[in-house]
Amino acid sequence: MIKAFDEIVKCAKAKGPKILAVAVAQDVEVLTALNTAKDLGIAEAILVGDKDEILKAAGECGVELDKFTIIDEKDKAEACKKAVKLVSEGKAHIVMKGLVDTAIILKAILAEEAGLRTGNVLSHVAVFEVNGFDRLFIVTDAAMNIAPNLEQKKQIIENAVKVAHALENPEPKVAILAAVEKVNPKMQATVDADALVNMNKNGELKGCVLGGPFALDNAVSVEASKHKGINHPVAGYADILMVPQIEAGNMLYKSMVYFAKAQNAGIIVGAKIPIVLTSRADSDIAKLNSIAIGVLMADI
Repeated sequence: MIKAFDEIVKCAKAKGPKILAVAVAQDVEVLTALNTAKDLGIAEAILVGDKDEILKAAGECGVELDKFTIIDEKDKAEACKKAVKLVSEGKAHIVMKGLVDTAIILKAILAEEAGLRTGNVLSHVAVFEVNGFDRLFIVTDAAMNIAPNLEQKKQIIENAVKVAHALENPEPKVAILAAVEKVNPKMQATVDADALVNMNKNGELKGCVLGGPFALDNAVSVEASKHKGINHPVAGYADILMVPQIEAGNMLYKSMVYFAKAQNAGIIVGAKIPIVLTSRADSDIAKLNSIAIGVLMADI
């Protein structure tokens, strides 16, 4: 089982390089990450965006652009469409978000003519390496699905499990998070957690072990779960943290980055191809980590 980002990068080097189509590539952190990925042999890149702005950004970070193909497109929506088309035509394996709103690139990816839909829910999967823990954490969904219903939650878990499998965790432990550990009819998150656990027990949700509802402390801390008398294989040992809705996920994501100083990566799963998608505020290291996971996901 992969337990750190340096191991992810090492595995990506073995499986790469893959070709990324980067939508609206005029971003210093994106170009820095792509340059490192290129030098490591993880990925090649086709940069789609405003060429003048790409040249300007490259000058700011010292990236030599002669190692990349550039497609000049100043309109951001059109740049997204062209990047997606490169994947649809088999000229690239992965789409990566640059300096553009998530909604714009997702519109291009979900367009019928792109042919990248699978019929499944698309969801954001974040991966964190947190100091003091012996494993990576997967958090979902912190960026896409606002208030998922039960069926959507099932598919969100399935997407996260695919990422865990790509990280060589054959049976990840999934904690369904809520504010309390007991089912309360007045708290939908706990009701859904109970239903999802039952789906796992009867074989509807495969490739993982589910537990919940759990408060966050009982999901990640053995001591906290013992203190509350919770005896479950997932309690204290969770690999995947399934949040009830986007606000909780977004706050957990940002708290890991800004309070815990955790290394992170972000990817969208559920389409026919991986979509590397991080916050525009994320560092070039986070973007490199995300590229590496995208490479591991490209063959799944």
